[in-house]
Amino acid sequence: MKSITKWLKKPWPYWVGGILLGLLNVILLATSGISWQITSGFLLWGVGILQLFGLDPFSWEYFNHFQHYYSSVIVEHNAFINKYTILNMGVIVGSLIATLMASQFKWKKIKSKKQFIFALLGGIMMGYGTRLATGCNIGAFFSGIPSFSLHAWVFGVFAILGAWVGCKILIKFLL
Repeated sequence: MKSITKWLKKPWPYWVGGILLGLLNVILLATSGISWQITSGFLLWGVGILQLFGLDPFSWEYFNHFQHYYSSVIVEHNAFINKYTILNMGVIVGSLIATLMASQFKWKKIKSKKQFIFALLGGIMMGYGTRLATGCNIGAFFSGIPSFSLHAWVFGVFAILGAWVGCKILIKFLL
């Protein structure tokens, strides 16, 4: 029992995590026919919320390019019922379980209004960026590299540059 607790609470080596994530990506593709993508599910959740308010986002120009794709993913014209929702819920619940098992779950107080505004703006920029890049680091990079996609390598280079610039901004304005 002690070795299981040690295994759950200590960080795993990066190579073990990498191999497990790669295997899970292959299993996902083989069983569902979709690659690992996160933001497509969140996009569809946003569409569903807008539909609740009487809007028709699927008639917007953005979706004209992806109409066939999203119509094949959505079940019974309900934007909330799709493969990505199941995947996203699995990631959220799995992350919660892993955090609880490692005794790392903590509620944190927002330190300042400035921190809140930076987090909100950062989230909005990330969401907008995922639509421009047609995916986040999971869909655009993690699922793109194994399929030998050039865009994944370009995305990777600019993600590293963006993280470097973001760190410099945080150090200058928040620390």
